[in-house]
Amino acid sequence: MNYLLHHGLEASARRSPNHPALVVGDDILTYAELDAAANRLANLLIARGMEPGDRVGIFLDKSLAAITGIYAALKAGGVYVPLDPAAPASRIAYIAGNCNVKFLISSPKEQDAWGEIAGADEALAAVVMPAGEVDEPIAGPALLTAADIATMPDTSPGVGRIDQDLALMLYTSGSTGAPKGVMLTHRNVLTFTQWAVVEYGLTGDDRLTQMAPLHFDLSTFDLYSSAEVGATVYVVPRTSIMFPMQIKKLVERHEITVMYSVPSILTMMVERAKLDTGDLQSLRTILFAGEVFPTKYLSRIMRLLPHVSFANLYGPTETNVCTAYTVPAPPDEDGPTISIGSAIENVETFVVKEGQTIAAPGEVGELYVRGGSVMAGYWGDEEKTAASRIPNPFGADVVYKTGDLVKEEPDGNYTFLGRRDAQIKSRGYRIELGEIEAALNAHPGVVESVAAAIPDEKITNRLEAVAVATDLDQATLLKFIADRVPKYMLPEQIHFRELLPKTSTGKIDRQSIQRELEDQ
Repeated sequence: MNYLLHHGLEASARRSPNHPALVVGDDILTYAELDAAANRLANLLIARGMEPGDRVGIFLDKSLAAITGIYAALKAGGVYVPLDPAAPASRIAYIAGNCNVKFLISSPKEQDAWGEIAGADEALAAVVMPAGEVDEPIAGPALLTAADIATMPDTSPGVGRIDQDLALMLYTSGSTGAPKGVMLTHRNVLTFTQWAVVEYGLTGDDRLTQMAPLHFDLSTFDLYSSAEVGATVYVVPRTSIMFPMQIKKLVERHEITVMYSVPSILTMMVERAKLDTGDLQSLRTILFAGEVFPTKYLSRIMRLLPHVSFANLYGPTETNVCTAYTVPAPPDEDGPTISIGSAIENVETFVVKEGQTIAAPGEVGELYVRGGSVMAGYWGDEEKTAASRIPNPFGADVVYKTGDLVKEEPDGNYTFLGRRDAQIKSRGYRIELGEIEAALNAHPGVVESVAAAIPDEKITNRLEAVAVATDLDQATLLKFIADRVPKYMLPEQIHFRELLPKTSTGKIDRQSIQRELEDQ
């Protein structure tokens, strides 16, 4: 039985040692090779003083070395912390210092940030560099290289852990401006990934893309669901993510069968990858998550790829995926946003109204989650943990308050209505920004949009929007959405852009847009 994240790798290495596990460009690691490489690195970490529960920073672009490092950290009994190489060095240093990273797995490409990291992280014992050379030694922590790794045995260190021990920490944006570390156990991740294996019929013959950056929770499906069955993962370089034609060619060349992506990438594929009906015949399943998929683009890609099954996976980082919905047929292009579905196995969800009462079907409330996927808490922040991971008002365990507003439909599936913290007031009216965006996105010429509330002393908030659109002006778009939302929800101004800024995980960067509009 696989009850730790690295057990899937070890089982597949025994069962199918010569089957490709990871492909990055022309480089391939079989399951036996990946397992042996992770064992050598894990044994080095232990030999250099690593103890169960220690944090290991993965400060690398997506690569064979990065994923080997992840498995090594787990095998050594540690907690891996993916660090975004594209983030400012100050942010990386803050995260490393905040959770006391003991080992940093990195490469010469990131060397300029090592000094700042070491200065902020007193616990840092060594930088491990599986490949490459540096011109000068670093001050402070030891520098371990491929030569050190090669001296280690390639057998499993066999560190004893249980499924409720921490496995990884993912740092997300915090409301105070400082990143917050979401603590996830082996059980938290496996609750989703093992369910997904069964739900989507994964086998060792499948070929998956690895689209998401490693610091984004979507990456857990790519890594651990595939390892569970011995499937092959094709890592999509960060530089290729924003070029839909490159993604299309990768799918065609490697006969990819399963993709997991944020909707904005799939939208770009509809717009720019020159898809024809029936293309990408190897694909059988596309999973999407992370943000709302504009209905018209979901409809278009489903019609272009009628042989593919599409599913919407929902859940904040704090619960990984907790609900899912397989889309039965292409929706109407001007229809409502697609359902987020119902709870996956070993998870229970319910809708709670003000006053801690359960909402009846059709009533709006906040979605609560309980079960195996709920995080252990926020690293070093008991107050924030206690505010969101609360005693179950209806039982003896704990629940996570998602902050998302939903309503249960007659068929038992949920409709996502927006964030509780995205509900604003303007001129005394309560307004969901997501409702304005849905109206904007319904126009055939709009690719994507963001609605924003700009603080205003006279009316509380002034409504504005930013849209990527073709052959549209403000008057035409305002007239279109006036048929879909009340007058008090019409933006005072719509700004048009060629592209919307994206975060490192591929989502629309709403904070950046908000700051830009407030500064104008």
